[in-house]
Amino acid sequence: MSTDEQPQRPADTPRSLAEALRSRDDASLGALLRARPDLLTPVPNDLTQLATRAATRASVVRALERLDRFSQQVAEALAVAPEPATYKELHALVAGDEGDGGSEVGTGGAGGAGSSAVVDAALGRALATLREQALIWGADDRLRLVRTARELLAPAPQYPSPTGLGPTVAEATAGMSPNRMQDIVAAAGLPSTHDAVSAVRSLTELFTDRTRMSALLDEAPAESVEVLSRLVWGPPYGQVTADPARHLRWLLDRGLLLPTSPGTVVLSREAALHLRAGRAHRVLEPMPPAVEALREHRPQAVDAAAASQAYMALDTVEELLKDWDEGGPTVLRAGGLSVRDLKRTAVALDVPEPVAAFWVELAYAAGLVASDGDAEERYAATPAYDDWQELPAAQRWSVLATAWLTATRTSGLIGGRDGKDRTLSALGPHLDRSSAPEIRHRVLTLLTTLPDGASPTPGSVLARLRWERPPRGSAGGGASAGGVSSGLSSGGAPMELRARIAQWTLNEAELLGITGRGALSAHGRALLGSESGEGSAEAGAEAGGVHPSPAELAAYGARAARLLAPQLPEPLDHVLLQADLTAVAPGPLDRPLAETLSVLADVESKGGATVYRFTPGSVRRALDAGKSASDLHAFLAAHSRTPVPQPLAYLIDDVARKHGHLRIGAASAYVRCDDEALLNEILVDKRSQGLRLRRLAPTVLAAQADPGALLEGLRGMGFAPAAESAEGDVLITRAHAHRSPPRTPPEPVHDGPPLADSTLTGAAVRAIRAGDLASTAPRKATPEAGDALPRTTAAETLATMQAAVLTNEAVWIGYVNAEGSASQRVIAPIRVEGGFVTAYDHTADEVRTYPLHRVTGVAELADD
Repeated sequence: MSTDEQPQRPADTPRSLAEALRSRDDASLGALLRARPDLLTPVPNDLTQLATRAATRASVVRALERLDRFSQQVAEALAVAPEPATYKELHALVAGDEGDGGSEVGTGGAGGAGSSAVVDAALGRALATLREQALIWGADDRLRLVRTARELLAPAPQYPSPTGLGPTVAEATAGMSPNRMQDIVAAAGLPSTHDAVSAVRSLTELFTDRTRMSALLDEAPAESVEVLSRLVWGPPYGQVTADPARHLRWLLDRGLLLPTSPGTVVLSREAALHLRAGRAHRVLEPMPPAVEALREHRPQAVDAAAASQAYMALDTVEELLKDWDEGGPTVLRAGGLSVRDLKRTAVALDVPEPVAAFWVELAYAAGLVASDGDAEERYAATPAYDDWQELPAAQRWSVLATAWLTATRTSGLIGGRDGKDRTLSALGPHLDRSSAPEIRHRVLTLLTTLPDGASPTPGSVLARLRWERPPRGSAGGGASAGGVSSGLSSGGAPMELRARIAQWTLNEAELLGITGRGALSAHGRALLGSESGEGSAEAGAEAGGVHPSPAELAAYGARAARLLAPQLPEPLDHVLLQADLTAVAPGPLDRPLAETLSVLADVESKGGATVYRFTPGSVRRALDAGKSASDLHAFLAAHSRTPVPQPLAYLIDDVARKHGHLRIGAASAYVRCDDEALLNEILVDKRSQGLRLRRLAPTVLAAQADPGALLEGLRGMGFAPAAESAEGDVLITRAHAHRSPPRTPPEPVHDGPPLADSTLTGAAVRAIRAGDLASTAPRKATPEAGDALPRTTAAETLATMQAAVLTNEAVWIGYVNAEGSASQRVIAPIRVEGGFVTAYDHTADEVRTYPLHRVTGVAELADD
């Protein structure tokens, strides 16, 4: 049906987007504000302002980018349809003309009647989504796309639309001479017309008449048909020479190719739609691709594997911060961790550098590590780390998991380059990606659609995400043949950031113990607010979803911790001592036992059991920390399930016997010993030459090295010296924990307004409704201002207010607040006294008091 043949608009049909919004109920307006939170900042004064803001380019672009693939296809089809379009016309563009084979239905579709039912159902859902987000308005017989969206999606003479369609015949021939138009009409076998407008209409009717158009193409040379087939799905532009080939001339003469500029031709929209059997898209994607299962495991095995990894996550974070306990690496001048320090951290944790970067960023996101703010700024654990350590293991995991789920910082970017070609460093700037929390939540939600214990194929997860949020600027490529080349060239592009974050999410969830063996665990489902066994094809079908509030996320985290707790091993209070100077911890140890044992012995290996090795150096470390030989014997006897092996007892006694025999103090530095022979041995040892020792007395040597270097040098020579104070007492060297000042965890960084909750949207809807009432309420016309709000004197304002109090009627006022912002309100005055009016404000939906001198005008409302 042409635009001229459209039926007359019924009286109750909205004439604008504002009128369409005005006919919505509060729930529908709230859904619009939640789907497009940028419309809330600031809260619009009325529905007209809301409609204007919803039609701005920035807001429409943001809304279009957040549509799923099929909703985008429907919007793109509506952009090339007549305005307004009927549902039947839109359905024909989406599904194709009946009897011509229909559309190629993509993922989720079926052949024959099944595919038609799928398209019909999906089209209804897509139109509901577009209406909810105020991208289209009007009834099904008069569908209109918001003008800004139409300008973005519709073809123009300079570029094709996302559908690959070009401009209409009328648009492409806008600058063509009347004589040339008559030549095209005659070559196409049409009768001549009196003017160019009639010629364009005649040619358009030919291209939209399936019978006559088919007859015309039956006469075309095979080479001409081949050229059309290469342009039909876009791009519709091509290049021709000044003297085109015969088959191209045939197309140009009949208007099947129309010139847009010297050397450039285009396939008109009407001709392309005939060749496409009326379809706007080559492949229709009405249904999202299903998330496919890669493997299925027993749910109990998945939960056990995830719990084991969750415990390893806690152990790794503790090991990281223990390594930084006395002061971590320095902060780069530009912020962040140097590449060298990241490598050293990776070696200390025995993990690859990208994994080490993940743990560092996770501890930072959880508020466990921060810079200390000193002159020589270093990273250190925060006081919150000490509180975190006191929590039960499951609750400590919950803190890490919820911090990861909501963080915008993205560790996978570390090592890459920013916009200025600078390396992105761990804990440095420019790592925030506002879409990261949404993508993480969405990827894990998609895992709930699988049966318990099933792990997904990464490809199917990425395909689903691409359908829900199609990559920006995706378009089909063209081809060239027969002297016509397409206007666009296709080229490979790197994987979009959304897909990369999704892949990182799958890996990081496994590291953190949210998934086990690739499948979502029971405590992982609880973290998302989902019950085990809820997986279905319908679960999490909406791409946007409802993101949990902080309070809800805390409740989900607590529930996940309760489910995880029974899966975690209980801390042990014992070890197994062995004759080869090792101790085996068959599980996690109590914190006091683990801390003491880490001083007395070195960790040799980790896994299901941790193996500690006792060495002379580790025993000396314990003695330096103030322990005596008897303390060490008692400690081992109390915490070993096996007798203390004799070699270990001899090792402790031997190191203790030598410990402190040599005393080192500050002279610059000196060595004191009662055994002159031992000092003679040190002097003649060639390894002591670097210390530059000389004898001051039979039992004293002086050195030109500082006490610390002298202490380490003699230990390297095999001696067991002890440092002493100026009073001659042995110095006990304990590790001093270095902490940063109290720090708050980093706040997520969003590139747009945050999602609005139901309380905020409800209040905003009430305010908008009240403001709309004030702006649209009928008023009594005045000779001076007509229907507009008049400016009144103070006396007139006071008299009108007092009369409204007596008659209990509402009035319309203009008001300027203390900041100078002007607004119009409908109020019902209750009391007027002392230069103030107390009234029920319909705009704010509450009782307020206004100074009369700030009221710029007042008018009575109409009787109805």
